[in-house]
This record gives sequence, structure tokens and C-alpha cells, in this order.
Amino acid sequence: MLNLDKFKKLFTPLPGNHYLQVSNQVNEISTVIQELMNKVDGKFNIMLYNEKNLKLNQPFRAIAREHDNVILTNIFSAHKNQDMLIKLSYLTLANTANIIIIEKKGLLNIEALKTKLEIMEFRSANEIDIIDGYDLVIAKKMHMWGNGL
Repeated sequence: MLNLDKFKKLFTPLPGNHYLQVSNQVNEISTVIQELMNKVDGKFNIMLYNEKNLKLNQPFRAIAREHDNVILTNIFSAHKNQDMLIKLSYLTLANTANIIIIEKKGLLNIEALKTKLEIMEFRSANEIDIIDGYDLVIAKKMHMWGNGL
């Protein structure tokens, strides 16, 4: 069982916020996010990459600028088109919203990922050690920077 108390503190959901998790399964992180959104009458969407849903080379579908956070959980390192995941996350995020990438420790090249996020118009990419056994990288989509979407 994961201790997600520090993880919860990354979020300050407001009424009407929309969060999206892209993952390989519903997990403890999904439960935490759902509980946070329920408290503020927000909306939680989840896209699953597994045998019954999306394949590891397919794009997920989401409305442009609909989400206030996109959380990629245990899917980034396995996906065949990581650039596409970042681009789709960028498009569905509202301005000044966050992308959060969570993977088991050792699967991500953190510095390369932070550089990739910066190149793809995310700002302030940081690694945060708040979930035991997992790497977490967070970055922000900034209004009127780069793509300006």
C-alpha cells in the first residue's frame, strides 16, 4: 500500500476542475484523485492502456483545454510514442495546468525527460520524491509561452 499523503498535497482542486489520469490500470493513485475531485464536485477521467482498451501505440482522446491536471501513471516508459503522449497532454491541458509523470523508480531518465518536456513547451520541470518506490516529474503548461494553446 502506497503512502500518498504527500502526493495529495500537490493538488488544490477547485469546484469544476477536471483531472485526467492516463494509466495501465485503475490504482491507488486513481482512488486518491477521485476522492479529491468528489470533494469539490470536479470531474475525474481515466484513460487505460491495457488489453481491453487502448494499445501502447495508440493516442488517447481528450477535449482541448479541458483538464487542469494530466497524470501519466505507469504508462510513459512503456508507450511506443512518448512524444505523442506529451503532445496530447499539452493539448488537453488548460493554461497554467500541470503534467505529472509517475513511474517505478529507475524506469525514467529523469534529466532527459525534463529536457524533453522543456522542448515540448512545458516549463519548470521538476523531480519530486514523494511516493516511495516511484519517480515523479511535474511540469507546467504556461499561457502564451511557446505553442500558446
